[in-house]
Amino acid sequence: YICGEESAMIESIEGKRGLPRHRPPFVAAVGIHNRPTLVHNVETLLWVARVVREGPECLNAVEHNGRTGLRSYSVSGRVKNPGVHLLPAGSTITDIIAACGGMLEGHVFSAYQPGGPSSGLLPASINDVPLDFDTLQPLGTFIGSAAVVVLSDQDSPRAAALNMLRFFEDESCGQCTPCRVGCEKAVKLMQAETWDQPLLEDLTTAMVEASICGLGQAAPNPIKSILKYFPKEI
Repeated sequence: YICGEESAMIESIEGKRGLPRHRPPFVAAVGIHNRPTLVHNVETLLWVARVVREGPECLNAVEHNGRTGLRSYSVSGRVKNPGVHLLPAGSTITDIIAACGGMLEGHVFSAYQPGGPSSGLLPASINDVPLDFDTLQPLGTFIGSAAVVVLSDQDSPRAAALNMLRFFEDESCGQCTPCRVGCEKAVKLMQAETWDQPLLEDLTTAMVEASICGLGQAAPNPIKSILKYFPKEI
């Protein structure tokens, strides 16, 4: 997971342990084998090839909710047909659940993870925002990898957030103290019956400001989303 961070991936390609590099210098100036390097997502390269073959219309002919283009949403959770769904970039969570055939029988939509574990959770009441780049930041989250997880009334947002922090605790490369110790401490605090909100807020601030890469900086987002949108849970 840590090699999803561009400099850690470059370290791994060079035959070294996948650890994020300190910045500056940025990889665009000093990347693989100390040469300037541009790092692209595979999905980006796929669309470049398709646009070259088919023309720009394959993307710009699709418009929804004021957004242009298509996006691959990887959907899991309490939906009838989970999987990767190619949908308009302006799709809302309501559109995405509909594309998956709706909720499973006996399940009522309650919350969702809009873009991977780093994005935290949003309540079902926020169902009219396009899941696209730059649309979710005002809500304290982001589209990220577009890995959408749909929760129902039979799931606990608090438990889901704890599961995300356990994931980050396991996937941290351990190079920097704010992420390595912060994730471990967060998991312990989140297991308490009642959360110590001031201490968790201090911890999230330290992790965001002092971690050297995106993993540690984004790991507290599930905590912040629970504090903001699901206060009764804690």
